[in-house]
Formats: sequence, structure tokens, C-alpha cells
Amino acid sequence: MKKGILITLSMLLFACSGWEEKQANQLIMNNEIATKNKASVKAFFKALEDESVDDLVALFAEDAKHINPYHSDIFPKGANGKEGIRAYWTPVFPNFDGMNFPIEQIHAMEDPTMVFVQYTGNIKLKDGAGVYSNEYYSTFKFNTEGEITEYVEIFNPIVAAKGFGLLDQIKLTDNKMKKVNFKSEGLNIVGNLYYPANYEEGKQYPTIVCSGSWTTVKEQMAGLYAERFAQNGFITLAFDFRNFGESEGVPRSWENPEMKIQDINNAIEYIKTLPEVDNTNIGAFGVCAGSMYTLMAAAENDDIKAVATTASWLHDAEAVKWFYGGEEGVQNKIEMARKAKKKYAETGEFTYIKTISTTDETAAMYGEFDYYLNPNRGAIPQWNADQFAVATWEDWLTLDPFPSAKNLNKPVFMVHSDGCVLPDYTKKYFETIPSGNKELVWVPTDLDSPMHQFAFYDQEAEVSLAVQKTSTFFQKNL
Repeated sequence: MKKGILITLSMLLFACSGWEEKQANQLIMNNEIATKNKASVKAFFKALEDESVDDLVALFAEDAKHINPYHSDIFPKGANGKEGIRAYWTPVFPNFDGMNFPIEQIHAMEDPTMVFVQYTGNIKLKDGAGVYSNEYYSTFKFNTEGEITEYVEIFNPIVAAKGFGLLDQIKLTDNKMKKVNFKSEGLNIVGNLYYPANYEEGKQYPTIVCSGSWTTVKEQMAGLYAERFAQNGFITLAFDFRNFGESEGVPRSWENPEMKIQDINNAIEYIKTLPEVDNTNIGAFGVCAGSMYTLMAAAENDDIKAVATTASWLHDAEAVKWFYGGEEGVQNKIEMARKAKKKYAETGEFTYIKTISTTDETAAMYGEFDYYLNPNRGAIPQWNADQFAVATWEDWLTLDPFPSAKNLNKPVFMVHSDGCVLPDYTKKYFETIPSGNKELVWVPTDLDSPMHQFAFYDQEAEVSLAVQKTSTFFQKNL
């Protein structure tokens, strides 16, 4: 009997020692995984500080997700997949003069494939505008290959909005704006739908689709005007065109007028499906180049009942020579675009130049244009100052909106000035419109052309004037 008990005890001790050894081995393995994954987290922040998109993207799995749960509908919600993450981060670095992320705590969870990190973000704004700082908490999930499969970024959205001059927008999101998605030629388009303060469910409202200047995103002038029109009783939509912002499409930052006109028409089709939209009273509004696309869309789309523009950019084959180096400069750019398109067709590689620069003469916009250089104005994180698709030139420089004017047999309202771009061209277009219900408001200014143009993008005096007069027009015609 005693012998049997001793044998049983020895077997039990042996089994326990085997279990302990297995547990010890698992602990060692978990520690190795945790150490490796924490090193990848540190490599993530180093890639940010080095401004290396390639190093950053290399850390992620093909199906990875980047999630911003506290985006508050004014910052991007995140990104999906390696290329989505690349598209998310590529425009970020050129908008700042450096960043660092000192880590305060970093811990692997009980499951070592998840790492928690607490850190501070210190981001230096351009042109000496100061430093944006915020406290961050993030989780990183890893697969068995050590690739990041999910990155969740948590920050104080109030601090972020204040730091980037977007506090007014975050205030607006209290049940007055929502993020929406719709399709344009099969690609996902992301927009912000704004509601009037007195919005009531079950009622229908006249609705305005707003478009901004070339290369811009919905958080710039399109969103500003959409917000202000909503305050005057309209539902409004500002969205990222294909190839820009949060919307899909490649090459990125490709200013393709034909596609943008299609996107406006598809935005109209989308809002017609919304129960709160009065389908019989849909208007369209554009600023700068958005005016050109909006007028051309309105000329062919009967669902657009009234159209308005502010600081319209309307060019033809002669006008573009004044801005782009004469006949030779225009033809050179067109040839560059054709080569870029050919390269893309053959290799899948895109050709880019800077969107704006004060030192690089090859940039799409070369000069001291404060709106696009100032982070307190248009140089916001969502906009890409460093990426302009060379393929744009052929589509942009060969566009002629003037034939569309003769088809505008509907209410038209335009705001312009001698200090805006191509004033005689806006007058010429307006005079060609056959509609009996049209008005051109000419704003006095001492500024030379085109410097008054930029004031209509965000300066209170010009924006308020344009919104007030244009709202009155839409209220009469929608």
C-alpha cells in the first residue's frame, strides 16, 4: 500500500514538474514575443520622427487597420490595409516641421501580441506657428509574424482641434454634422453632411452640394461654406473628390476635371436617396476651380435647380498660358502629363511634384500663397502640400468650361471681384448664360488680381458677404 502511494506521489511530482517546465517555456516564449513587439512599437515611433513612410508601412500587415476612435468627425477615422495606411501618412509629414513622441509607458499585455503604450505627441507647426502637444494612448496588435494588424490611436480631440484651429468644427459636430459615404464610379467617396440647427427628423430641407478649389479637401473651403450655409437653414454636403482626402482613387492628388464633374453628379444622386433631402430643391455651390466643375455639372444635370459660385476660376486655352509659362510652358506640362500617364500604364508607378512651394519652381503652385502655406488657414493636416500628380496637367490645361455656359437655363448667382482670378473671364462666362434669372455681384477691393481670390477661401469679411448673398439666392430659388 505504501509503495503504491509513493509511486503515485512520484508520478504526480513528475507531472507537476513537467507542467512547470511547460509553463516556464511558455513564459520565456511570451517574453520573447513581447520584447520583439515592443521593439516594433518603438520602431513605429522612430519612423514617425524620421518622417519615413516606407519604414512605417513596412511594420504593418497587408490587412492592417489604423483606427482613430475619437476622430470627432474632423480628423480621419483611420485607414485600412498597407496602401490605405500609406495614403493616410504620406500627406502628414510635409505639413509639419518635425515631430517627436516620447514614450511614458510601454507594456505587453498578458497576451503578448497586444502592446499598450502611453506617450506624448509634440508636433512642430510650420512657419513658427508653435508646437501642438497632446497626450496619447495606443494599442498595437500583432500577428505571429510580428506585423502590426491593428493600431488604435486615442487622443484628446478637444486639445487636437484647438491645436489645429478646428475647434469651431468640433463644436459643430454636436448632432449637426455626420460623416457619410457614397460611391462614385465604383469608388468610395467620404463626405461631411451638415444639418441646420433647427433640423427636425421627418422634415425635408433644400440641400446644397459644395465644392472647393483644386487639390483641396472637404475640411478646407468646401466644408467652411457648407457649415455656414447649414447655419442658414440648408442641409449641405462637402466631400473629398476621388483621389483626395479620405476618398478612394489613384493616383492620389490627381486633379481630373472630368472625374470631379462626375463626382458632383454622383453626390447629387446620393443625396437624392436621403429622406431628409427635398429632391426638388437641390443646389450646387463652388469656390475657385470648384466653381468651374460645379457650373459644368449644373449645365448638364437637371436635378441641380440652382447654381452659385464664389471667386470662380474659369480658364480657356489662352488664359492658362498666363499662369503656366506661355505656349511653351503649357505644352511642356502637357507632355509631362502624357509621359506620367504612360509610365503609370506600363509600370503602375505614379509621378508627383509638390503642390505648393516657395523654393521649387516645378511645384504646381509656386509662390507666397499664404492660404496654402499657413497651418492656421489652408495648410491643414488633411491636405497634402507635397503631392500633386503630374498626370493632372493634361486634363487641367486642356479644359474649357465656356461651352457649358449656353446650357445654363436655370438660376445662376456669381460673386467675384477685380482682385480675384481672371475677372474678365468670369464676366464673359456670365454674359453667355442664357438664363433670365442670373446675377453677378462684383465686390470692391484694392487688392490686385489674384490676391483677393484667397480672401474668399476663409477670411471672415469675404466669406460672410458671399454666404449672406448666396444664401438669399438659394432661399429664393430652392
